[in-house]
Amino acid sequence: MNRERKPLAGQRLGLFGRGGSGKSTCAVLLAKALARAGYTVNVVDADSTNEGLSQALGADRTPDSLLDWFGGTVFSGGRVTCPVDDPVPMAGAHVAPEQLPDRFVGRTPEGIRVFLAGKVGLLGPGAGCDGPMTKIARDFAFEPAGAAPVTVVDFKAGIEDASRGVVTSLDWVIVVMDPSYAGVRAAVIMKLLLDQMRAGVPPATRHLASPELVALTRRTFQEARTQGVLYVLNKVPDNDTEHFLWQRLLEVEIQVVASIREDASLRQAWLEGAPLYSATAEAEAAKIVRALEQERGGCAEKPAAESAAEPESH
Repeated sequence: MNRERKPLAGQRLGLFGRGGSGKSTCAVLLAKALARAGYTVNVVDADSTNEGLSQALGADRTPDSLLDWFGGTVFSGGRVTCPVDDPVPMAGAHVAPEQLPDRFVGRTPEGIRVFLAGKVGLLGPGAGCDGPMTKIARDFAFEPAGAAPVTVVDFKAGIEDASRGVVTSLDWVIVVMDPSYAGVRAAVIMKLLLDQMRAGVPPATRHLASPELVALTRRTFQEARTQGVLYVLNKVPDNDTEHFLWQRLLEVEIQVVASIREDASLRQAWLEGAPLYSATAEAEAAKIVRALEQERGGCAEKPAAESAAEPESH
């Protein structure tokens, strides 16, 4: 199939999950599954605190920060503002290959391009707001000639970035859940947030002094490109736990599209700063790709009453 005509070409996929859910692991597995499926893939590391995504992907380098490329944070006298205070899109956020020096791009053996939005720890004392990195993650687009890439964005733990409005630039949201009460609750809260956005609930704008910015923020949410959300279980220890979680999630109308088992080899790779590899986990990541490709994920959120499916045994 021609890459330009593949169903996910040009799509933006954002991964969210609570701390410890294994969100970055899923981002790596998904990027590799997309590359194996024949897509051109970009990965944006938008987790402002966590380290090691480039190594986990097997990239030839940890790229320099896009925050440096775009001129630094407004809090340090630079040009990149926080999307909460300034929702105006970044100028020059769509970048062609010839514009961006090689040091800002990592490359993996599969041909995946890796970008780094920025790490807050490198900015020094008193520069702890990572809103500008979130804005880069929301607006940045690398546009090579030919096949439109699928862009996988790995956000920081929690839903803060989603509340900042980054979901408006995503075609699909992927929520990663670990086997815990908190993991399930995080998925429920994300579902509520996205349901409210789809229902036209207006975003918070009372902090914005300008009527123009208020109008822009509301229009951005109204015109959000987000098509849907998929849910992935991760670090599942056994069949009984998987079955329990599956049933609990169906009760709140959340259907799981993939279930990744707890895997000591993945944990060891993160410890060593080595590329991730697990045939079993990668097979589950391929299910995410297939769910997205099926009318671009249109079946990912069936009401619980429509599905009598049970989790597969492993």
